[in-house]
Amino acid sequence: MIHSLTRRCGLAVALWLAVAGTALAAIDVNTADEAALTSLKGVGPATAKRIVEARGKGGPFKDAGDLAERVSGIGPKSVANLEQAGLTFGKVAAAPARAAGKPAPKSAPKATR
Repeated sequence: MIHSLTRRCGLAVALWLAVAGTALAAIDVNTADEAALTSLKGVGPATAKRIVEARGKGGPFKDAGDLAERVSGIGPKSVANLEQAGLTFGKVAAAPARAAGKPAPKSAPKATR
């Protein structure tokens, strides 16, 4: 009895971790293929195909608004849900801003022989 209960708990934890890991995985809309896009909750094969086709015709998506505007069937609410499910737009962290009036840092001196 205890062995069976322990086994069930172990399976439940493993299943929960698998689902949680999938939900937290980031999918970049600008690089993902149709299969990766369909792994997101709310994206079926037809939507994934429209996303890939729109990206092929118009280039990378700039942001959520651009995706909603260019792909039929996806509106602002859908994009917000997709972002919560892990959809990203390949954004790179912005460089830290310099204080006003402070010069840019000098580059490291080149090594001489």
